[in-house]
Amino acid sequence: MLAVIDEPNCIGCTKCIQACPVDAIVGATRAMHTVMSDLCTGCNLCVAPCPTQCISLVPVATTPETWKWDLHTIPVRNIPVEQHV
Repeated sequence: MLAVIDEPNCIGCTKCIQACPVDAIVGATRAMHTVMSDLCTGCNLCVAPCPTQCISLVPVATTPETWKWDLHTIPVRNIPVEQHV
């Protein structure tokens, strides 16, 4: 998921900027804000503080760049290693 701001409805209150733990939202006070998609983790923490409800989370298309590996579900097997004597 990725946060998206409906910029024409943004009042520039900076509440979303303060809530974002990874600084993925940029903008000045009383000016519209935007989300830097390459930094957004989709944590949803910016949505609730928004007084105009102009932030929503949208699904991100799965591509090689956006794929998230769930390393805990990948089986680990003993792979034979050639011994050099």
